Amino acid sequence: MFSLSQLSQWPNASGLNVLKKSLLDTGAMQPSFVCQNDLPATSAYYEQIISQQGIIPTRGQSWHDLFNALMWLQFPQTKTLLNQLHVRDIEQFGVSPRTHQRNNLTHFDECGVVLACSDPALLALLKNHQWHEVFVKHRACWGRDIHPYIFGHANYESLLAPFIGLTGKWLAVEVEQDFGQQSLAKQSEQVDKLLLAKIVQEDTFSQPRPLLPLPLLGIPGWWDANEDENFYANTDYFRPKRG
Repeated sequence: MFSLSQLSQWPNASGLNVLKKSLLDTGAMQPSFVCQNDLPATSAYYEQIISQQGIIPTRGQSWHDLFNALMWLQFPQTKTLLNQLHVRDIEQFGVSPRTHQRNNLTHFDECGVVLACSDPALLALLKNHQWHEVFVKHRACWGRDIHPYIFGHANYESLLAPFIGLTGKWLAVEVEQDFGQQSLAKQSEQVDKLLLAKIVQEDTFSQPRPLLPLPLLGIPGWWDANEDENFYANTDYFRPKRG
């Protein structure tokens, strides 16, 4: 499994293209990464550039763009679909003002978390903000019955300097009980396929409120302070569900 710690220098666009060749099937025709400074000025919107030119403008030495690129490499099918949905929306309604669907797409792309879950009861607890139940009483279920994956690259950037209040927005996909026994690469591949199917079948981002909050520092194993169950008593962070 690839780790950023393996790199001796910042990959930028050229390094990301090398990494793409080693990780993805080249027949998939995924967009190439291009240094943003090398691109001519254009009035095209970011998502349109990706769709029309098959390139992803990437700023040098940018954590935000690096994490975005890594999400393209981890979830290529879903990232491609989100780009297609953006472009279709722009073609139908224009760039501005943003539609409800494009706001949802952007929110998930920046702050999304995917929960691969084999126990729907855990999702029900999360939907109802039963934080103590899901994070403390059912703590052992994390990594066994429910597996969190950050999708939003802005979340990764925020986790460089974590703070109380850091919250993701989750969608869930259903997996089998033995999901956690697969390699991380196989897990990512399966999550990508399941997430793609879910978004297409449910027309997810046109729904009124498709994304639900998940306090990221509450996820077991992600933040040392949550080993103490009193950490979850902070109701400014672990907020009860509104009536």
